[in-house]
Amino acid sequence: MQKVINSMLVSTVGSKNNQSILFVHGFPFDSWMWNNQTEFLKKDYYCVTYDIRGLGESYVGDGQYTMEAFVEDLISVVRGLNLNKPVLCGLSMGGYISLRTIEKYQEYFSGLILLDTKSEADDDKGKLIRAAKINQVNTEGVEAFVNGFVPGLFAEETIKEKKKLYQQILLRCYQQSPIGVKGALIAMLSRTDTTKFLRKIKIPTLVLSGCEDKLTPPVSMRKMADKIKESEFGIAPRAGHLTPLENPAFINDMIAGFLKRRIKI
Repeated sequence: MQKVINSMLVSTVGSKNNQSILFVHGFPFDSWMWNNQTEFLKKDYYCVTYDIRGLGESYVGDGQYTMEAFVEDLISVVRGLNLNKPVLCGLSMGGYISLRTIEKYQEYFSGLILLDTKSEADDDKGKLIRAAKINQVNTEGVEAFVNGFVPGLFAEETIKEKKKLYQQILLRCYQQSPIGVKGALIAMLSRTDTTKFLRKIKIPTLVLSGCEDKLTPPVSMRKMADKIKESEFGIAPRAGHLTPLENPAFINDMIAGFLKRRIKI
């Protein structure tokens, strides 16, 4: 089922009577990236995905987004669907949103799943890189930005052996609004550091990383997991930064096992 909540396209599959899972996608993608997971989990869980403001089929507006606005958008989905203690699952930018959401609204959630992300805010070098990417979208367009950024998110094996998937993802990224892409970059540039909060996370947490992730490598994600009390950590083989797309079977099994062991319905 699809509906619009706070100008964002929200999709649900599964029974409302089951434990809910709210998936938050990465950048510059949309909720489509979670299709393998929602299809796998929909029999036993109520799976919720949405297109982050400015991306996919959600409202674009003026592109003046902040991380705090993204957090409030997420909470509007929780409230709009009357979700009772959902598990929050975010990848990359979706992980930034998820961590800040848990920092503000931990009592709303029963569990946290973090994939290929980090708690640190951008340092000065990172801010300059994002500023340069915004300028690239302005001067060269979204396609040039995507061609320079997205290929580096994949494991080399994925590009060679899953060419159809790779091309499909690139084509979806080309269709993103330039205003939305720049707005997401601004929001990520504006985010606060949540590292000190990691030790205050009290809900069950699963941390997953692709073995060939160059952006948030396994060693850095393991350090993040070590700061979260009783968190679980896993490394997806044959995957880079986009683990749910590159190795969906591994990610599905890890999420399903975590939910069964750690989330009390």
